[in-house]
Amino acid sequence: MTTQTHTRITTRNPVRADITPAPATRTSRRWALAGLGAGLAGIGTVVTSSMVDVVYRDEFAGTTTGVADALQDKGPVMFVFHSVTMLGAVLMVVFAAGLHRRLRAVSPDGLAPVVALAGLAGTAVVSVLGAGLDTEFMMPLAQGDNIVDDSTGAMYNHWIGTIPWLWVLAGLAGLAIHVVARQGGAPRWLGIVGLVLGGLTVLLGISPLEYLSGMTGALWLTVTAAGFSFGDRAFRS
Repeated sequence: MTTQTHTRITTRNPVRADITPAPATRTSRRWALAGLGAGLAGIGTVVTSSMVDVVYRDEFAGTTTGVADALQDKGPVMFVFHSVTMLGAVLMVVFAAGLHRRLRAVSPDGLAPVVALAGLAGTAVVSVLGAGLDTEFMMPLAQGDNIVDDSTGAMYNHWIGTIPWLWVLAGLAGLAIHVVARQGGAPRWLGIVGLVLGGLTVLLGISPLEYLSGMTGALWLTVTAAGFSFGDRAFRS
C-alpha cells in the first residue's frame, strides 16, 4: 500500500504598516469665492468710474476748458477706483483658473474650459489696462498740481469711463458654462444665467454700446461665482 503525503504551502501577504490610505478630500471652493469678490469689485469699478463724470457734464459739451480743475475734487474716488479695479483683476485670474479646472473635470476634451479661461483672463488684462493710467493723473490732480492740461484730463476721464467697462470676453465664459450645463456638467440654472447674461455681454461688447458690457458682465460674474460658491452640490458630492 502506498501512502501519499500532501504538503500545503500557505503564503501570507501582510498589509504594510508604513502605508496609510489617502484620506478623501473635497475640492476647495476658494476659487469661486475669489470670483464672487471679482464680481463685486467689477460692480465697484462701474460705480466709482461713473462718479468721475466731469467730462460728461453739460457744461463741458463741446469744450475741455476747465476739465482739469474740475477733476481735482475727484481724487479720492480715483484712488478707490484704481484699488477696486486692480483687486478685481487679480481675483478674476484666480476664478478663471478654478473655473477651468471645474469645467475640465466634466468636459476634458471640450473647448469650453479653455474658452472660459481665456475670456476671463482677457477681461482681467483689460481691467489692468483700464486702471493703468491712474497714477499719472490722480496724484497730480489730488495735489492740485498744474501739470495736467484740460485736453489730457478729458482724455483720461473718457478712458476710465470706457476701457474698464469692456467685459465682452467675460461673456464668453458665461456661454462656455451654458454649453457644459447642456451636457449635464454644471447646474442648469447657471447655464441659463450664462446664456442670458453672458450672451448679452458678448452682444453688447460687439455693438457700439460696448461699455454696457461691464454692467452685464459684472452681474453675470457675481451671480455665477455665488452659484459655484454656495451651490453646485451635485458636483461636490
